[in-house]
Amino acid sequence: MSPAVVWDSALLGYDLGGEHPFNPVRLELTVRLATELGVLQDVELLVPSTAGDEELLRIHAPEYLAAVRDAPLVGWDVGHGLGTDDNPVFSDMHDASALVVGSTLLAARKVAEGEATRAVNIAGGLHHAMRDRAAGFCVYNDCAVAISWLLDHGFDRIAYIDTDVHHGDGVQAAFYDDPRVLTISLHQHPFTLWPGTGYSAETGRGKADGTSVNVPLPPRTRDPGWLRAFHAVVPSLLADFEPQLLFTQCGVDSHEEDPLADLSLSVDGHRTIYATLRDLAETYAGGKWIAVGGGGYQLIRVVPRSWTHLIATVLDRDVDPATPLPPGWTAAVGKAAPHAELPRTMSDDRDTGFKPWGDGEDDPVDIAVRDTRRAVFPLHGLDPDDPRD
Repeated sequence: MSPAVVWDSALLGYDLGGEHPFNPVRLELTVRLATELGVLQDVELLVPSTAGDEELLRIHAPEYLAAVRDAPLVGWDVGHGLGTDDNPVFSDMHDASALVVGSTLLAARKVAEGEATRAVNIAGGLHHAMRDRAAGFCVYNDCAVAISWLLDHGFDRIAYIDTDVHHGDGVQAAFYDDPRVLTISLHQHPFTLWPGTGYSAETGRGKADGTSVNVPLPPRTRDPGWLRAFHAVVPSLLADFEPQLLFTQCGVDSHEEDPLADLSLSVDGHRTIYATLRDLAETYAGGKWIAVGGGGYQLIRVVPRSWTHLIATVLDRDVDPATPLPPGWTAAVGKAAPHAELPRTMSDDRDTGFKPWGDGEDDPVDIAVRDTRRAVFPLHGLDPDDPRD
């Protein structure tokens, strides 16, 4: 079974307009880069269809769907988080947003029906949208809708891992009391970044206590610290939870050049994260892995390279970090953005080696590691202070 890649240029219609940072050009540049590097050679790109109301209503309220449909006509005073600087109203907003949901549902369907073990959809990852309101550039929550659909189509243990710099609050909220979904989010500390949620003490509710996991990292955390925290928390919980499928939101706004946040990861760090997620899916989820995009606002230097690595990792066509950027891609970008300083290769030349947690050293991320492990690990029968767990 070949991994599934979902893409159609119609997904560029999710366009918040003007100078908004959530610019769909990042998707176009990614697909072009992946194509010119040969990553997508002989790959059939799957074309999504718009999600219907019956699927959107899995997560969103009927009155919210009506507000999204009416918003382009009302324009102002529509409420529900619409018409704000973060979530401006745009033409065909409902259809464009529902198409993003449909694209992630298509990825989920391919895996659920056994046509693919892995699937990737870089247009997805709108993890902030809530039941009855838009938030953080997200109108409909494609991640939550797809997970809900999967729960009704053969899966009852799904692990969701969110590597975006912002807390995966919308997905956490959707499944906060559902023990079938383990949500894990590694993000910049909520004291220092919107949406101000994602503390270690947010662990789930009722029978789901322990299935909401948050690792809030200090600003300027680099690749080694991020990976140290990830490996100190995630593999042990996956081993205990025994997911049937790994669903990952792979936002790249954690990069040091991203204009909207303050973590300091590199493209090399992102590439390492994707390889790690692939390995974890093989080890703990029978190889089943769905990957979606998310945030990322350094549109030229970062997003296309990082998400090309993501697509390549899903396809087992890993790109050597030393690979030069193809002349056709750099020429096209240079023509459109003549003053942009382009990187030369698929790497930032960063060392991603890290020291495992429990080595006796006091790394800046260790406060987050200890707080998260002590909040969550006992709920899984694990020892929070024993690095073997």
